[in-house]
Amino acid sequence: MKRIILKAIGIAASLFIATSQTMGQDPIKLGFIPLTDCAPLVAAKELGLFKKYGVDVVLSKEASWANIRDKVLIGELDGAHCLFGMPFSVYTGVGGKEGSEMKIAMVLNNNGQGITLSRDFCGEVGFREIAKVSTAVQTVKSKKADVTFAMTFPGGTHDMWLRVWLAACGISQKSVGIITIPPPQMVANMRVDNMEGYCVGEPWNGVAAAQNVGFTHVASQDIWKHHPEKALVVNKDFAAKKREDLKKVMKAIMEACVWLDNMANRKKAAAWLTKPYYVNAQLAVIEARLLGSNDLGCDLGVQKYKDDYMLFHNKGFVNMPRKAHGIWFMSQYVRFGYLKELPADYKKIADNLIMDDLYEEVAKEMNVAMQTDDMKPFSIAMDKTPFDANNPSDYLSKCKK
Repeated sequence: MKRIILKAIGIAASLFIATSQTMGQDPIKLGFIPLTDCAPLVAAKELGLFKKYGVDVVLSKEASWANIRDKVLIGELDGAHCLFGMPFSVYTGVGGKEGSEMKIAMVLNNNGQGITLSRDFCGEVGFREIAKVSTAVQTVKSKKADVTFAMTFPGGTHDMWLRVWLAACGISQKSVGIITIPPPQMVANMRVDNMEGYCVGEPWNGVAAAQNVGFTHVASQDIWKHHPEKALVVNKDFAAKKREDLKKVMKAIMEACVWLDNMANRKKAAAWLTKPYYVNAQLAVIEARLLGSNDLGCDLGVQKYKDDYMLFHNKGFVNMPRKAHGIWFMSQYVRFGYLKELPADYKKIADNLIMDDLYEEVAKEMNVAMQTDDMKPFSIAMDKTPFDANNPSDYLSKCKK
């Protein structure tokens, strides 16, 4: 009996210590946009991983990427599920006040976005039929005068995938309209004919197909296989003053990413994401595309992705933030006319915004292999011009606009 009492006292003392360490501290607040790739934050919450690593995290559903930007910058959000390109867009003045700093702690996913075309294009162009798009646009223009495409944030990932796709199709971005629409509003805006196409994350491409509003023309992995997509982006002061707490958050999310890449877990993840307080979209659509099965719509059948569906960890390949990718985004801003020239200190900008040193600490403590490809030349499927982050001017002199 004495041993039982002592054991109970020990447990109570441990619980008191754990509680007292967090009492009086505000919870860490992380924002997200209702998209399938907010799954790492949702899984970390639902699996109890934030608690496992000793942090109290509150998830906050936000209406737009502009909301995410503003709240992270002022500290109303400590961090967020965020477009990888946003910190570079904001810092360079493309999508915010020039010089404003948002820090990239880790990448959350690769792949899994898409370009949806409206039913105006049905029969004119099919899945991956890039060569037919320019003629199809002219055909639609003859009936509607103007053709407009939507993306989600200037200089963000969806904006860049859309513009790279237009260039690959031989369409000048000046010959079409390009507008900004928050992800959850894409389908409704296409339904009322506000645009003829859009680039967005899932499930909003799948929802358009399921509701017969539009069809999936390409997935983002068809543009760039294993591209960086969403990142854990954090407030500058939070990153500086709460470094250990941020590491705990990253560890919880890293473990969630590993869990999500076990395909047997994805149906469970889809069941969480479908809830109104998360993504609030049809379960069947979220689940199918998480499993790599895309019902394209417009009688185009089903496209099954085998190794390049949405990935969250991929043995650590996904999660390491790369400076070369940040420089690639800044180069696209020059390519597509957002900036007149590449900032002279583009390497310093990448050094400043990407917390690769912090990521390396977390990766080592989690026994996750560090990648060795950063700053090495690469090329993407829909833009054959090799990109060397050490010499982006050479790339810009050769690539299509």
